Amino acid sequence: MKIEVLGAGCAKCQQLEEMVRAAVTAAGVAAEVEHVRDLRRIAGYGVLSTPALVVEGKVKCAGRLPSRKEIEGWVKG
Repeated sequence: MKIEVLGAGCAKCQQLEEMVRAAVTAAGVAAEVEHVRDLRRIAGYGVLSTPALVVEGKVKCAGRLPSRKEIEGWVKG
């Protein structure tokens, strides 16, 4: 599973990355988590507001921090 955290590196973007890594560990799922800071790649997803979360190429949320339960649901598929 490929998970991308989109954001330039602000505190909320860092927090989302930490939440995602914790959710992946808790779910026991094998996943590659990447923090994408390149604005062109972020824009390529059509995201205008960060932080954003992309799971398997699909934008799951943008412009907000999702709850841990939301993240776990997306990670478990």
